[in-house]
Formats: sequence, structure tokens, C-alpha cells
Amino acid sequence: MEEDKKNKNQKGKINIELDDAIAEGTYSNLAIINHSVSEFVVDFVNIMPGRPKSKVKSRVILTPQHAKRLLKALGDNINKFEKAHGEIKDYDKAPLPLNFGPTGQA
Repeated sequence: MEEDKKNKNQKGKINIELDDAIAEGTYSNLAIINHSVSEFVVDFVNIMPGRPKSKVKSRVILTPQHAKRLLKALGDNINKFEKAHGEIKDYDKAPLPLNFGPTGQA
């Protein structure tokens, strides 16, 4: 009987593991989004000043349905963040290329 109760509590739950390397995360200050009829591709890039070339650090491929769910979830989280911390300032135009000052020379 106890086993049946445990199985009922487990239905509908997903066990998700997060290993140490993924838990550290990857910083991104640029996302490039492309799509086809069947998928959305989001490339996350880290652009650094003085570096003429950057690499994609992570690529996430989503179905259109998951992309729409992500949009809604991100919007909900941004609303919660702004209620707690104030409005996030946005730029009319993305400040690219990033310029943190002159390029160092040796």
C-alpha cells in the first residue's frame, strides 16, 4: 500500500540532474536567434572588447511550442524581477560593438 502511494506521488514529476560543469553556467552578452518551420535556434555568445572574433558558447534548439513557452516564462520572470528591483533599462539600439576603453598594447 505504501508503495502505491509513493508511485502516485511520483507521477507527473520529472527528476532533473544538474552536473557541476553545467551548474557553473556560461556568461552571454549576445543572443542570436534564427528559426525554420520546425525549430528555433538560439546561439549565446560572449563578446569581449579588443577581440575581433567571438565564438558561440552555447546553442539551444527549441520547437516552436517550446520557444513560445520560453518567451512567456521569461516575460513572467522579467515582470517579477522589475516589481522587486525596478525597471530594467533598455537601449533603443544594442550597444555593439562593446567598447570598454582603448585596446591594451604590450
